[in-house]
Order: sequence, then structure tokens, then C-alpha cells
Amino acid sequence: MKKLIGRLMEESRRNIPSGRVADYIPELAKKNRDSFSVSIVTMDGAIAHCGDTGEMFTMQSVSKLFSLALALESIGPKSVFSRVGMNPTSEPFNSILKLEISDSHKPMNPMINAGAIAVVSILPFDTSGERFRMVLDLVRRMAANPAIDFDENVYLSEKLTGDRNRALAYFMKSTGDICGDVESHLDAYFRQCSIAVTTDDLAVMGATIAGNGTCPVNGERVVSASVCKTLRAMMITCGMYDGSGEFALRVGIPAKSGVSGGILVSAPERMGIGVWGPSLDEKGNSVAGADFLERLADELELRSI
Repeated sequence: MKKLIGRLMEESRRNIPSGRVADYIPELAKKNRDSFSVSIVTMDGAIAHCGDTGEMFTMQSVSKLFSLALALESIGPKSVFSRVGMNPTSEPFNSILKLEISDSHKPMNPMINAGAIAVVSILPFDTSGERFRMVLDLVRRMAANPAIDFDENVYLSEKLTGDRNRALAYFMKSTGDICGDVESHLDAYFRQCSIAVTTDDLAVMGATIAGNGTCPVNGERVVSASVCKTLRAMMITCGMYDGSGEFALRVGIPAKSGVSGGILVSAPERMGIGVWGPSLDEKGNSVAGADFLERLADELELRSI
């Protein structure tokens, strides 16, 4: 498996010059554009990896899976989807357009920024700190890694430059789609996006979702099978921003990306895959990572749709 990963990575590296590192969050711009790592965890807990696997990066939008999972487990899907939709969007992940023009003003899905902020706002905990700690605890359990924490420098950078997210949140406050202290909700959101992981961590989390909530590393049942089914559905339809449809056709595996260059992939009952490559395409997805996943899906016949 490691030889296969290495061979496909070399082929996919050719795409790196066509992308660029996200710089609208200043701390993300410090990453080396040429970094690239891949990890795969199978359902028996075996791991194979290659590349810059010791490098840590922040989860960014990948973290949206885990606040959604926590909300689904805590208050149930009916309550969650009464506040946020479940449909893909053709607009960028931080767009305010759909919020303005839709009759309900409800975010289109939990994988865009507005939807994720709305999900954080309905977590049944009293403070911003408690909301974040519960999301972090779930991430740690899904990855079987109690050492995972957030990157304070990235958190502060996001908080300082997060005007678009503030606009989204205050718009939703004005329409009644979120309640309570907007800055408190945003603080928890910025912190969860700043959780720092490796591709090994992403791969274990992807395998836990692929295994219907049971972590293959330690056998712990972390979330229910029904929650994992919902997560995989959100990943395949909405997980790659407004490039989700193209990715579904090209790759056909549930995946969730983040603008740090990370991609978490969950091949049902087969494996979890973690990919990181900070050079992004115009949609905000890793150019080398997406190409690698297309090649791997073909090699191992991983397509689930």
C-alpha cells in the first residue's frame, strides 16, 4: 500500500504549481505550497502513509463534520435540519447571496460557513468554551488521539480577519436563524476550524465514519451508524465546496475538504484516507490531493456512486 501511495503521489505532485496557498487567513499563508502527505487506515486499524506525515495543519472546514455529528447526536436530525438545509449549493462556501435571496434565509447545508455557524449556535451547551471543548473531545475520540488540540495562532488570525463570517452570522441573527450571542458562536467556530491534526488523524477519523462510528484503532463506538450515514451523505453532496458535483463524478467517494489543504475521505466499510496539500484550486480544494484521490479511487475501485 505504501508503494502505491508513493507512486500516485509522485504523479499528483505535478498539479501543485497550478494552485495557490490560501492567504486570506494570514497564518495559513505560511505553509509551504509544495507540502504533500497521504495516510490510509483500513478497517482493521492498519495504517500506511507517505510524504510530510509529521506536519500538522488545521482542520478548517473539515471540522464542520464534527460539530454536525455532535449536534445530530445531541438534539437529533429533525432539530438540526429545521435550522439548516441539506442541499448542495453552486455558490462559494462563504457566500452571503443564498442567505439573502432564499425565502427562509436558512443556510443551504451544514458544510458551508453559514450552515456551520448555525450548527454551532444550536449545540446544547451554555458557553463558547464548552461548545468548543465538546467538539474537540469528539474529534479526539474519532481519531483515537487525546493529544489533538487547536492552534492558537491560527485561531487568533481567523478571529482577526473573519469579517465575512461575522457578516454571515449577524445576517442570520437579523433574520432569526440564529439566536444568542453572535460573537460567542463565532468564537467557538473559529476555534474548531483551528484544530490541528496530521493526515494520520484524518485517516483514522475517516475510517471511523466509514465503519459506522466505531474507531478501528481502539474499537470504541464513538457515534451512531445513523449519524455516520448522514455525514457521508453530506460529504458526497456538499463536502468539496461548490466543486462537490465534479468531485463526485470524478472520484465518487465521500470527502470533506478544508482551505488549509486537508481532505478527509471515508470509503464505506473499506478505509479512511487523509490527504494534505496546501496548494488549492479556485474552489478551495487541494489540487494534488483531489488528483491523488481520483487516481486512488480508480486503482482500488473505491467509487461508491
